Amino acid sequence: MVACPAVAAPQRVVSTFLCTDEYVFRLVPREHIAALSWEATDRRPVVSTIADAARHIRVIRPSTETVLALKPDLVVMYAGTNPRLHVNLKNAGVPVLDVPWANSLSDVRAVTMMLGEKFGAADRARALLADMDRKIAAAKARAPHPPVGAILYEPQGYANVEGVTDEIMRIAGITDVAPPGAMTRTGRLPVEAVIAAAPELLILGGEARSGTARAYAILHHPALRALDGRTTTAFANLTPLLCPGPWSLDGAQTLGELARRARALAPKSTAN
Repeated sequence: MVACPAVAAPQRVVSTFLCTDEYVFRLVPREHIAALSWEATDRRPVVSTIADAARHIRVIRPSTETVLALKPDLVVMYAGTNPRLHVNLKNAGVPVLDVPWANSLSDVRAVTMMLGEKFGAADRARALLADMDRKIAAAKARAPHPPVGAILYEPQGYANVEGVTDEIMRIAGITDVAPPGAMTRTGRLPVEAVIAAAPELLILGGEARSGTARAYAILHHPALRALDGRTTTAFANLTPLLCPGPWSLDGAQTLGELARRARALAPKSTAN
């Protein structure tokens, strides 16, 4: 009986989206990465966990012309993104791999192993998941009990936490207490609702010195000072949570540290 030959690993991989950049960088050997998207190394602001590590890899603003010029044997896209490029590449006979969005850590496991198989990098994929599991165990071991009630407040006032981010918050010992009834249809939470909720912990998504962009103005709203003495407020760089993947568990350490700080500072009546 003749064994079926293994599927050859792609030799010229192009990633066209931030969240596929994260996977391609970790699973594909450098010499086989033809290009990542420009967001991988962008610093205005930093939205990628690989902004420094990937600085020597070619980055592109993906268009049909720029992608085809690289002569890829596989283009990795996030499902549903850049539909015109997707159609043009298919018409040109270029293999396209659509990566589904992960809505849970279970999905992250499935996507990681699927990509490991497609890239001929199953061992690398298993190593990523093993590291993820170690971080989950470490975060759970140090998570405060009962969980700390928190609101994750993002630029422009977004506070709608779901999917992998919600799962990681719970692993770190945090419960999302943003009042759903006060949320707008787009997932924004007015400052007044944050103050009324008076969470044990208010996590401001970004850096304290986040510039003057209007999107960040709400994180510096003077009305939030009304929470002084009642709520532990802290800025946190949660870039690992922007794209769901094994690296997202790096955010569990940051969240866990904030949760433990808030519990240590909370009045006994709040912590019990």
